[in-house]
This record gives sequence, C-alpha cells and structure tokens, in this order.
Amino acid sequence: MIRFSPMRKLLGAALLALMPLTAAVAQQAWPVRPIKLIVPYPPGGQTDIVSRYLAEKLVPVLGQPVIVENRAGAQGILGITAAKQAAPDGYTFVYINSSNFCINPFAYTKLPYSPMEDFDMVTQLGEAALGMIVPSTSGIRTVDEFVAYARKNPGKTTFGSFGMGSSSHLYGEMLKNAAKLDTVHVAYKGAGPATQDIVAGIASMGVHDFATTGPFIQSGRATLLAVTGTRRWPLFPNTPTFSEQGYPLDLVGWNGIVTAKGTPKAAVDRMSQEINKILQSPEGRKKILDLGLLATGTTPAEFTEIVRKDTPRWGEVFKASGVAPQ
Repeated sequence: MIRFSPMRKLLGAALLALMPLTAAVAQQAWPVRPIKLIVPYPPGGQTDIVSRYLAEKLVPVLGQPVIVENRAGAQGILGITAAKQAAPDGYTFVYINSSNFCINPFAYTKLPYSPMEDFDMVTQLGEAALGMIVPSTSGIRTVDEFVAYARKNPGKTTFGSFGMGSSSHLYGEMLKNAAKLDTVHVAYKGAGPATQDIVAGIASMGVHDFATTGPFIQSGRATLLAVTGTRRWPLFPNTPTFSEQGYPLDLVGWNGIVTAKGTPKAAVDRMSQEINKILQSPEGRKKILDLGLLATGTTPAEFTEIVRKDTPRWGEVFKASGVAPQ
C-alpha cells in the first residue's frame, strides 16, 4: 500500500481546491489578443458605421483592439463565409442582418453557409426599419406621386437596392407588384453606393437604412416618402409608413452579431453581455437610433429563436416577390 505523507496530502488538497479557481481564471482570460469584426459590406453603410461604433466602445471593456474588416460582395456572402471558415476560438465575429440570414437561404440555390448550422448567435443589435427615398430634385413627395410618375414612364424608372435578394430589393419588388409598376431593379454592392446614385438622380428611388440615407434626408438632398414596418420612425415622425399610404410593407428587418459554430460559450456570452450594456446605455440607445436601429439587445438563445422564427416569414415574402433564386 502506498502511503502519502501529511505534507503531500495537504498539497494535493490544495491543488484540488485551486482547480475551480484555475478554470474560472481561464474563462475570464478571454480575450488575450485582438478581435476581428467582419463587416460583409463596403464602408459607409449602416453595418459599417454601427460596427465601428461598437468596436470603439468594446476596446476599453475587453482590453483588446477590435478590428473592423470590410469584406464586401454577393449580398454579404463573402464576408459571412469568411467568418464561417475562421477558427471558432472567440476572435472572429461577423455583423449580419435579416437579409443575410433569413432571405439568402431562399435567394441563392448554392449558399455556402447555413445560418443555423454554421453559426452561434451572439446578440440581436436592433430592429432596422428602412425608408423609401427619391432625389429631392424629382419634386416627388409621396408614394402615390412616385407611382403616378412611374406609370407615366413605364420601363424608364429604376430602384436601387443594396444587393440582389436583400430586404432592400424585396421591398422594392413588393411595391412594384402592389402598384403594378414597370420599373427596373439595379443591385448595388451596399446601401452607400446605391444611395449616392439615388441622390444624384441616376437611380429613381430606393428603400434603404437611415444610417445611410439620414444625412441626405436631413440636408434636403433626398426626400423620404415612406417607412417600412408598423410604426413611424422616431427621427422622422412626420413621414407615414407604407401601410398608412396603402402599401403593406410591414415586415421589419434587424441587425445582429454572430460567430462560427463551436466558439467557446464563455466568449459568446461575454461578447453578448458587453454589447448589450452598450445598447442599453442612454448614449448607446441614442447613437444606435441615429444610425438607423431601434436598439434591442438579446441573449444568444433569444437571438437564435428570432432567426428561427423570422426565416420562414421572409421566405414567404421572397416567394411572393417573384424574384428567381440565383
């Protein structure tokens, strides 16, 4: 029989007592190096601006740089695929929206990622109503006025979206179908380029986020005609919704943060908690509203359920739009 000395027994007991503490310290150690936040759109749009705001606020609380990396293309597919392929170690996150996760599965026949199977949800950032704008030089002030103009000029008007199969595209198609318009869709690589062409009069109209269109609306270079969803947007309370004007574009999109499936739960939970603290602060709520989002903030489990619930709803909208999958 092996006999242990009293000192060795004490040492063993001490080591056993330290094990839970060691595990806790290991969990708290994240992050120990810079974090990458992928934005699957070009600079200047809502996703880019909100990401840079969050990155700035996360640095002091996480103690590590948060590097925003724009990887635009194919309605967010390039950037999201890059996040899927990254090591699930808690150091790569990606900013997504309902178009990427709820519409793309219906819009693309060979989507290189599965939202539910390839990603862990971190948090929903907020609801993202979109607004229909036209160049102020058009003189158009209501949706009905645009509809009348488009009917008088069949095939000569265009609507610019921030990507084929995006919510921006679908809203345009829904209006086109509801009003029986002969207008042409033009897909851009993001809301920024699309909005610039609308303001310049190159595209006739578009339905885009307020982070991108807000400055043009406030400066008078673009005219806001309507807002998606069931309620008016707080920053533009005098602009009616589409429904108020007889066009049922009620489904509201959202933005959020996700990471590759299998990322340590401690990293997912910590990132979710820190982002939610930013969103729920008075400054954060105001800033996010200014950037076109009604701040929500959710747990990973709550966000997972939102994606699960909204995907079939957007699928029905996509099918009803008549847009052919690519």
